[in-house]
Amino acid sequence: MSEHRVRVSWVNSSEDFVYETFNRDHLWTFDNGAEIKASSAPAFMGNPDCVDPEEGFVGALSSCHMLTFLAISAKKRLTVTSYEDDAVGFLEKNENGKLAVTRIILRPKVAWGKDETPTQEEVEALHQKAHGACFIANSILTEVAVEPR
Repeated sequence: MSEHRVRVSWVNSSEDFVYETFNRDHLWTFDNGAEIKASSAPAFMGNPDCVDPEEGFVGALSSCHMLTFLAISAKKRLTVTSYEDDAVGFLEKNENGKLAVTRIILRPKVAWGKDETPTQEEVEALHQKAHGACFIANSILTEVAVEPR
């Protein structure tokens, strides 16, 4: 149906190329020209001022869930006035003993139009429907929990 391309580019700027000291900073360039400075996570000697792949993964899932939730809400004529999510992903050993993002918790907080606040059960149903339709969630094996605030 569609293709989504990102150029990931890195150039060695270290004096040598050894594990402990090589530079991890690199650039994500998207097809529209947008650029994001990336690095490995600080725990893996990366630059804390850059996005790391694990954060990008959690952000992509959170963003996809939000956009799907907004689309479903709009189709139901429910006005969302704001949406924020304090998502967290956990890098831990999986059942095979390998490091993986094993679970992600989404903590969306939604504000509704003046006279349109759905019940807690309706909000949870909207999130369940959004999770089931989210392209990114459908593409991963990581456990994803949604905990509306």
